[in-house]
Amino acid sequence: MKIKITTKNFNASDHLMNTIESKLSKLDKYFSSDIETNVTLSMEKGHQKIEATINADGAIFRAEETTQDMYNGIDRIADKLGGQMSKFKRKIANRHKDNKSIRFEGIPDSLDAESEKFEIVRRKTYELMPMTPEEAILQMELVSHNFFVFLDMERDQVSVVYKRNDGKYGLLETTN
Repeated sequence: MKIKITTKNFNASDHLMNTIESKLSKLDKYFSSDIETNVTLSMEKGHQKIEATINADGAIFRAEETTQDMYNGIDRIADKLGGQMSKFKRKIANRHKDNKSIRFEGIPDSLDAESEKFEIVRRKTYELMPMTPEEAILQMELVSHNFFVFLDMERDQVSVVYKRNDGKYGLLETTN
């Protein structure tokens, strides 16, 4: 596993960088050596934020932690990533049968089998209206939702606008 560490508004010490590599390398046993892990350390509004993303040829594991103590945050990130792998082991194995980058036999089974059941409690159907992303944001705000699906009239593709945790907006664009 290759670990790439990026910092924003934050200077990481060598000890912190070594700790990150040490903690995340424990997850190395679940992946082949060519997997890349991206870790971002940042300082936002007086809080330290850690984001880690492991992209294993289509299977993406991501954890985020806002903390006062970067070292405790790293421990929680490693636990979250390990928990995600355990929780979704069966689903990932079924979806990525031919994926040689994940070693499924090394991932422990989930302790909480009940949490793997997803229940859809409501279905809603509506017509996709062609609009710009800006119009979709306005519509999303009008209905007080945190995301909105629309037909992007500029691209003639289905897209999603969403409200981010920082209060700004994001746009998800689909491809064929």
